[in-house]
Amino acid sequence: MSVQPAMPKSWRVDTKPHKFCPGCGHGLVLKALGQAIDELGIQDRAVFGCDIGCSLLAWDFFNVDTIQTHHGRTTPVITGLKRANPNLIGIAYMGDGGGYAIGSQHLVNAAARNEKITVILVNNTQYGMTGGQMAPTTLPGQKTETSPYGRDPEKTGYPTQGPEMVAAITREGAYVARGTVANLRQLKNYLKKALENQMAGNGFSFVEVLSACPTNWRTNAEETWKMVEEEMPKYFKVGEIKVPGGQKEGEANG
Repeated sequence: MSVQPAMPKSWRVDTKPHKFCPGCGHGLVLKALGQAIDELGIQDRAVFGCDIGCSLLAWDFFNVDTIQTHHGRTTPVITGLKRANPNLIGIAYMGDGGGYAIGSQHLVNAAARNEKITVILVNNTQYGMTGGQMAPTTLPGQKTETSPYGRDPEKTGYPTQGPEMVAAITREGAYVARGTVANLRQLKNYLKKALENQMAGNGFSFVEVLSACPTNWRTNAEETWKMVEEEMPKYFKVGEIKVPGGQKEGEANG
């Protein structure tokens, strides 16, 4: 007798297996998100917006209302939906290009306005769908199609540290964290907290997720996991960065 995988109830089973490349981290992020949606019981209230880029392959992932936006415009679209109907749970899902490059102005201003939405940004250190070019998150020295000798910070700057930026410009009530596909239990917890923060009407919620792209990294399984578990966290620190009330994960009550 075959063993059926335990899929989130909010997933669309008929669209699985998904469309992402083998080894891609998006499927893990979306599984954690699906589990969070299930546990909170918000499937009938959630609106899932996905960007252009690899994230667009999530357009048929869930049995929730879904909208695919123009590149970099997912944040303002979900903002508009949330303002029109505050009872909705707005989820904006994007890659590092959609959030930190073409969509950076929307991320910055939505955070500054403390829009009551949840933004999930997948960081795989390069532009995945277009072949692996250098992105705002490409690590110093990392080789890509457009940085064949490695990223030179003197010429192209240092990687964008999005959660730290968002934490600095948001007001009290915002929730900001960075998770990783290397720790799904923690990631689900962060995503659940981000959604709960929106449900409570506290403010802007933002979770960056460190993810894998073995296709464009040109890495085998061992090399891919080393990149996600060891190399990326050296620059992108995993953990809660801003929490309403000030108490982060692992901190004891004072």
